[in-house]
Amino acid sequence: MDMSQYLEIFIEESKEHLQSLNQSLLQLEKNPDDRTMLNEIFRVAHTIKGMAGTMGFNRMSKLTHDMENVLHALRNDELEVTPELVDILFRCFDALENYTANIIETGSEGNTDSKELSDVLSGLLRNKKKSGAKASEQTKAGAPPAPETEREIASDLELDQYETNLINKAADMGNDAWQITVRLNKGCLLKSARAFIIFKTLERHSEIIKSVPPVQDIEDEKFDFEFTVIVLTRADAEVIRKDLNSIAEVDDVIMKLIKERNKAAVGVQAEEMPAADQLQIPADIRQAAAPGQDGPEPVTKKTKTGKTVRVDIDRLDVLLNLVSELIIQKTRLEGLEGIERTQQYVEAIEYLERITTSLHDAVMKVRMVPVETVFNRFPRMIRDVSRELGKEVELEMSGVDTELDRTVIDEIGDPLIHLLRNACDHGIESKEERRKLGKPESGKIELKAYQDGNNVVIEVGDDGQGIDVEKVRKKIVERGLVSKDAAANLSKKDLIEYLFRPSFSTAEKVTDISGRGVGLDVVKTKIETLGGTVEVETETGRGSRFYIRLPLTLAIIQALLVMIGEEKYAIQLSSVHKIINITPDDIKTVQKQEVVMYRNSVIPIVRLREVLEVPGGSDADQKVMTLVIVKKGERLTGFIVDRIIGQQEIVQKSLGKYLAGTRVITSATILGDGNVALILDVNALAN
Repeated sequence: MDMSQYLEIFIEESKEHLQSLNQSLLQLEKNPDDRTMLNEIFRVAHTIKGMAGTMGFNRMSKLTHDMENVLHALRNDELEVTPELVDILFRCFDALENYTANIIETGSEGNTDSKELSDVLSGLLRNKKKSGAKASEQTKAGAPPAPETEREIASDLELDQYETNLINKAADMGNDAWQITVRLNKGCLLKSARAFIIFKTLERHSEIIKSVPPVQDIEDEKFDFEFTVIVLTRADAEVIRKDLNSIAEVDDVIMKLIKERNKAAVGVQAEEMPAADQLQIPADIRQAAAPGQDGPEPVTKKTKTGKTVRVDIDRLDVLLNLVSELIIQKTRLEGLEGIERTQQYVEAIEYLERITTSLHDAVMKVRMVPVETVFNRFPRMIRDVSRELGKEVELEMSGVDTELDRTVIDEIGDPLIHLLRNACDHGIESKEERRKLGKPESGKIELKAYQDGNNVVIEVGDDGQGIDVEKVRKKIVERGLVSKDAAANLSKKDLIEYLFRPSFSTAEKVTDISGRGVGLDVVKTKIETLGGTVEVETETGRGSRFYIRLPLTLAIIQALLVMIGEEKYAIQLSSVHKIINITPDDIKTVQKQEVVMYRNSVIPIVRLREVLEVPGGSDADQKVMTLVIVKKGERLTGFIVDRIIGQQEIVQKSLGKYLAGTRVITSATILGDGNVALILDVNALAN
């Protein structure tokens, strides 16, 4: 059988399972006695083992099998969860991630062997056996055996008092209680869909009162290739077994009678019983089972089909491009000349605009991805970095449901890594220093995301020592970037800006984490490439906070169209603060920089005609100039333009390889008349 057709499904599911494994291991490390997390880790390892084995990835399958053995011992209390053991499980996680990365790149696991890890895991089990032998000797020496609790109902599953009462009362009403385990084929790809069919089949005969794992986990495919339910029914067991076995991908059905109906108690003969598909558990039985409370609803009430599908991002790009072309044509219709603008024409254009806007919004929502997909990798990273530095650091995340365009999500990981590692290394003090300062030994880093208008803001803050601006000032002078007198006049904000320059670092020594001068310049470059900005707030002794402001999407934006000479340019509307008129007399020169006064603020100006080298005419010829004031963070800059055309929804198009890297232009757009307008890079021009 050719398994290559299932490779994409395997990769996507592996990513999801590994993400779950990472989070569960972090939780287990914090709460070693958390059985839920332990069971979740075991489930993930078991699932990956089955998936890898089916696909023929034997190294992954072998490693997860060895993990399973250790996890099984942990579940049986034969081993204890220790920091060292969690470290080993994290190493296993890293190995599985590397295998997955190789499979994504080459389609195979690669040649890396995890024998060393398997030996470590086997060593843990050998130690377990020795401990078990000692425990056995102690038992023989006279340790009393654990008392056994007699149960009226012989079920392998743990039943609470409500479920036990429900079964007993249902038996008095002429219903059998069965424990049914269904095993699916190991090659089954749509497990949740198959489980849904099984549940619907069981509902024809019975009522399901318990499911292990819970129904929600089954819907989300968070189970291996088998699950167990307890049902109440009047149908014959063989009828149920036959119907279940007829379902495709069902390998085995194991039925165990845990409570037989009590015919005498209700005086009901078998032939008088209603048909199986008419079975209902009356409300009075539920009340009798749990007096004074309603009890949980039957799990069948929650059963529903999965309503999500995986779509390749390239297909969404094609769809978005088609929507973009539709918007361009709509703009073209609006601008056509020589057409009689009748009421019907105007209404048709307005309706078309509503449709295209709704279609665009719908496509963009499909492309939106929660920032959780990026944030989830950071708790493990902070754990490793803090341990390497010998510090205690706690990462708090919020706003993980905030959504960004997939193209933005794919790019923000590296900048956030730099900021978080800097917070650990430069920001958070050592435990000894924090004690002296009266701070908690454990430092805190906050990572939060939230929507602000048409932007998403991501904050990275810490409660550490803050940025030492005097140290930055000293470093600037040492490196000869400015004179000592000029450095003395630099504001706190100006000094912090130097941290974003390439090769600039205040670290006293180079470490594996920092000190090479790469980091903040990478952050700034990447974020500005995405059309965003970075701002910093810091207070000595209290910590620092970085604000990354990003556009919700990079595809279709609201823009201000302007004329410079005979050429049209676009400025992203979210960056525009104000449009005013000035005269040449309003322009002053301060330290070789042209500025204007606006509301008691000094605003530097940029003559776009000169920067863009637009031929013909000069700004000096104009008696009244139009100044577009743009905002970059808290900083204002004025752009002198010849004329304002107006606001318009535009579609951003890539400049291509030939013009890639052009400093003052981010992209281009096709206007309704078919001409191309370049989109200005506000971040670059406002520097």
